[in-house]
Parts: sequence; structure tokens; C-alpha cells
Amino acid sequence: MNPARIFLPLFAAASLTSAVADDRPNILFILADDLGWRDLACYGNKFYETPNLDRLSEEGMRFTQAYAPAPICSASRAAFLTGKTPARLGFEFVTKNEPGFQPVDASLRAPAFTLNLSTEEKTIAEVLAEAGYETAFFGKWHLNRHHGRYLGWSPTHGPPAQGFLHATEDFGSHPYSYWNKKEQRKFSPKIEHAMLPEDGMTGHAIRFLRGKHERPFFLMVSHFWVHTPVHTRAKWLHDRVLKRIPDTHPRRGELAQYGAMVETLDHHVGELLAALKAAGLEKNTLVVFTSDNGGHPEYFGNAPLRGSKWNLYEGGIRVPFLVRLSAVIPPGTICETPVAGVDLLPTFAEVAEAAEADLPSDLDGKSILPLLQKPDAEFSERDLFWHFPYYHPEGKKYDDAPEKIGIDDGFTSKTKPNSVIRSGPWKLIRFYESGVGDELYHLPADLSEQKNRAASEPEIFGKLRGRLDAYLNQCGARMPVPNPAWQKND
Repeated sequence: MNPARIFLPLFAAASLTSAVADDRPNILFILADDLGWRDLACYGNKFYETPNLDRLSEEGMRFTQAYAPAPICSASRAAFLTGKTPARLGFEFVTKNEPGFQPVDASLRAPAFTLNLSTEEKTIAEVLAEAGYETAFFGKWHLNRHHGRYLGWSPTHGPPAQGFLHATEDFGSHPYSYWNKKEQRKFSPKIEHAMLPEDGMTGHAIRFLRGKHERPFFLMVSHFWVHTPVHTRAKWLHDRVLKRIPDTHPRRGELAQYGAMVETLDHHVGELLAALKAAGLEKNTLVVFTSDNGGHPEYFGNAPLRGSKWNLYEGGIRVPFLVRLSAVIPPGTICETPVAGVDLLPTFAEVAEAAEADLPSDLDGKSILPLLQKPDAEFSERDLFWHFPYYHPEGKKYDDAPEKIGIDDGFTSKTKPNSVIRSGPWKLIRFYESGVGDELYHLPADLSEQKNRAASEPEIFGKLRGRLDAYLNQCGARMPVPNPAWQKND
């Protein structure tokens, strides 16, 4: 790898060369929590106003087929940071307080819970630190068993143990920060019109940007927005969003609260980007914004995509993905090539001119730098894989959940253990329970995944099934097994 030979000519107009100081780009990675593919105005949302993220899209590149590595938080974050799929990592679900198995009355038993991202895995932060970057992390981690409190960082497996030099825990102004105080679960008269509470987590990131930097930096800002609890204390914002939602919408109240959270997220991203510009860092900073998984089904609903967070239909894994680097990406560029969250580690490594020998040899991701340079560039077709050998929801909620996973129906439906391969226009979903048939979809003609072509396209089905099985076997994926405690209901 010699990325400097590829990358530096693009900066010629800006007079950037390796002969002058260390002018490698800074990297700002902004990760939203549970933000759906259609939640932003720049992705077609008609109810919510997101001017700051829309501007980021207008100034850079918007990807239409970007995917989170998993349909659930911890698994996705582990894959973002390592460039490896949850199947390869053996980290496919969320962290828990204690080891054990899912409390689900079902025919299969999912693998045991993974509690921590192993410190033996090399993260983006560790790769970039070795390349000479200053590293910082603020926000939601969720990659270790809860320490001291819900989502608390472990001293042995938290960000400082995974390559981040600067890191501070803070819920910010997200409802997590006050949800244990029931008297605060209401509109606050202290919040004036057109004002929002200061977000401590964003404040930490802004102070880092304003600091002195003698070398390029990698800053990861991991928002808690828009994860549940879905709530705003700003009545003016709630009421403004509510006016845009038709009176006839069955979830109008929920969508107003959720929309207020989306617009709050946009506001804090705007604060961060404004600080970047004020510090004179905007032109030489690669900014990447995306979400850890698809949106919650009980709120905006992800239509026209089927499914949601927790399952592997498009609504659970297709996410917003915006990239800006002014010296490289022309404003208002759109890229329709499928990309995935596991691509970030190799991409950032190439931008940072990290030594190839410093990268893990078993990465699943691929640098998307060629697409940033030219969105219609030839990008050798490759298979993308997902593996979710778990059930959702857990406990009695699983028994009560609807069987069918629909489109914008407002329900958290049953997710059963399954894996996915996407190859070109085709997507195969393999289910592991006996009697649950596999599904094959042609996404360009069937984005909502309504017409199962498994029976009508046996040759394509067979090839994809074979490649999916081979991949899972090659990376030692953990599989669901017969549940010894299951009592079949005749």
C-alpha cells in the first residue's frame, strides 16, 4: 500500500505535499444511534428538518446504499472499530451485565452473550495511533459489560484500553441523563423558545477541536441520539415538529417526540461542524457521518424499507452515510455503490497512510477511497455479509410480538436467527429455524423486499447460499443450536 501516491495529487490545488509539515487529513467520525435511512431531510424525510446534516450532504457525498455492519448496537460498533463483521468477531448481539444465554422460549438457542470487545482486536484508534494520529473518543461506547451503571465504561475494555488517548464519559443532554428522575420526564419551562439544553458530550468534543494539535487527529463522536427513551423537554421543538405531521397519522405523538430528537441530533452535529470550521480545520478534515443500525420500528418506521433495528431486512441495516473532504469530494455528489461500516478502518488507514503491515490480516472491509475520489469509479464487486444468530425481543416480549416483519407498521416484530449475503443486486436471507424458508430478493426492483424469488431463481439462490455458508464457515461464525430447554407447543 502506498496511499500517499494516490491521495496527495488530489491536494495539489491546496498546496499540500508530504514535504511540508504533517498535512495528512484529520478524521472526524460522527456516529448516530438508531437513526434510520429516511430520518434525514436529505434522504427524503418530509416531517423533520435537518439543515446541518443536509448541508454536510450538499458539501460532500451522500451514499444511497450504505450499510451498518449489524442491526443492533454493540455488534455494529465492534465491527465499525475493527473492520471485521460480527460473524468473524463472534460479537453479534448487545453487551449484558452477566454471561449467559437469551431467555427466549424458542426451538434454537443463540450463542452465549459476548460481554466485551476483546483487547486483542486492533481498533481504528490503535491503527491510527501507530500512524502518528492523536485519538479521542466522546459518547456512547457500549462495547463492554456495564460497569458501575448502564453503559458505564470498563477500565479494562473501555475506550482508553482500545487506543483512544483522550476519552470522557458523558450522557450529555440525552434523556439517559435524567430518565431516572421521573419528575424531569416532561417539558421544561426553563428551556426558552429556539433554545436547547447544552450537550456536555458535544462540549467535550468541541473543546478537543479547539485545543492545540501538533499532529493530525482522529476524533470519534458517538451520539446517544436518537436512541430510546424518545423524549424532548423542549416544548417549542416538539410543537414545531408536531405541526408538520398529519392529524391522521396513527403515531403522530410518537413521531413528534422522535422528530424533536432527530432535530436535536442535527443541532449538535451543527455545533460540532461549526467548531471545526472556527478552528480552521474544516478544509483538511475528513468528516464521516452514519448510524449504527436502522431505525426503531415504533417511530418513523423506515418506509419504503421493510423491517427495522433488530432484523436484517433493509430497514435494519441500510443507513444514512455522508462524507465530506473538500479537497477531494465535489459538492453534492451522490454515490450509489454499496458500502459497509466495516470499510471505515481500511479507508481511514489509507487516508492516514498507515503501514499495511500494521493492519489486521483478516479484515472484511475495503477502502472506499476510490469512491470518494470518483463516485462512479470501478469498484470491484464483492459480497457483503451479515450474521444475527439471535432472537428478538427477549423473554415474554418475544411470545407476544407479531410474527410478520412489515413496513412502517409500528410494531417490534419477531426476529429469528438468520444470516444475509448481498451480492450485486441480489440479497439472500438464510433462516435457521426448521420450517422457516430462506428468502431471495432483487433489490433494484424490490427495495421493500416483498417478492421472494428463492423458488423462481434456483441457480442464483444456490450460488449465494453456497457463498454465504462458505464465508460463515471460513470465519468460524457461531451458530444457533437446538435449545435443550424448549418445550414445543403442539
